[in-house]
Amino acid sequence: MELKFTKMHGCGNDYIFINCFDLELTSPASLSIQLSPRHTGVGSDGLVVMQRSEIADAKMRIFNLDGSEAEMCGNAIRCVGKYLYDNGIVRRLHLRIETLSGIKELFLATKNGVVASVKVDMGCAELRPEKIPVTLSGESVIARPVTIGGVQYKVTCVSMGNPHAVIFARDIDKFALSEIGPLFENDALFPDKVNTEFVEVLQRNHLKIRVWERGSGETQACGTGACAAAVAAVLNGYCDKNTDIKVQLPGGELIINYTDETVFMTGECKKVFDGTVTIREL
Repeated sequence: MELKFTKMHGCGNDYIFINCFDLELTSPASLSIQLSPRHTGVGSDGLVVMQRSEIADAKMRIFNLDGSEAEMCGNAIRCVGKYLYDNGIVRRLHLRIETLSGIKELFLATKNGVVASVKVDMGCAELRPEKIPVTLSGESVIARPVTIGGVQYKVTCVSMGNPHAVIFARDIDKFALSEIGPLFENDALFPDKVNTEFVEVLQRNHLKIRVWERGSGETQACGTGACAAAVAAVLNGYCDKNTDIKVQLPGGELIINYTDETVFMTGECKKVFDGTVTIREL
């Protein structure tokens, strides 16, 4: 089977995008496992399938490196908006995309006739532990002491359509994330596993983060993780609501604005290349 794809990225968080408006993939999870490896595949943080939707302009499904399906991906959804507009599929600057975490609204900004950046209405930040989910009591989990892998951390838990644990620290570049990340991801506190952000506060409106994504490991950027970090920073008194917060990630920068009604995320989206791959067996 000859399969056409487009590789795209937002802040270095790269995915393989497949247009399934007129194509049915029987096993996208297996395909993600086959194509994502850096040395033996195309190389990506996962696979994104774009499908027709009865309730929005398109439907997005995201599959991680290990084949698990994610509810939402902030960097990938910006690239979906760019793909739909640049390829003439939906030629509007305001799009609605269906995801497993609900419909998200996109506001596209163009340069020289193609989409350069996208602002996404990510929806409300969920703070109730049972909705995140995290097995801790109370109405929210803010700077709550927990022990992970024998070490105590103060964790703030947020869901942006997927679960996040946020920890504020200094010198995050020195953290052995490849060792710490899996301990958080697989801890019994998080029934659905968890994405973990280690955040360094540089200024009142400037955060630096590293992210361990469940199912993918450390990535160059994470849109929902940047949103969760900004929300947690406001909840912990480091940043202010209704203010643009610059979130610095290894692969680039995102602008997050946390309001009483929603969380807005703005960032770049870039096409890397188009390709065709021969799928022999899944």
